[in-house]
Amino acid sequence: MLVVKCPVCGAEGDETDFHAGGQAHVRRPATHDPVNISDEEQRDYLFIRHNPKGLHFERWRCDRGCGKWFHAARDTVTMEFKAFYGITELPPSDLIAQAKGPWADYFANRLKAETK
Repeated sequence: MLVVKCPVCGAEGDETDFHAGGQAHVRRPATHDPVNISDEEQRDYLFIRHNPKGLHFERWRCDRGCGKWFHAARDTVTMEFKAFYGITELPPSDLIAQAKGPWADYFANRLKAETK
């Protein structure tokens, strides 16, 4: 059983009280000009996801509480949740430091963009 806690309203319960929404921090291709979205960009958005062994970042929805979406950091080996944080926020800095592979690249780029 996974114990999930909503960072928005504080509701806590097992995973059946929440809705898993897949990988977090997925960026949709720019849709202001859909004709110019390449097939590769559309394919990557729809089908390509990280599937790491270890730290992974996911989207969850609070079904029995506030109904808001939020992010969770979870270890896929132990199934332990490491943190819950708002949908517009980055994970805690200690988890960003532990991120590997594509996650490390993603957070490095986000932090770089935010400091500009």
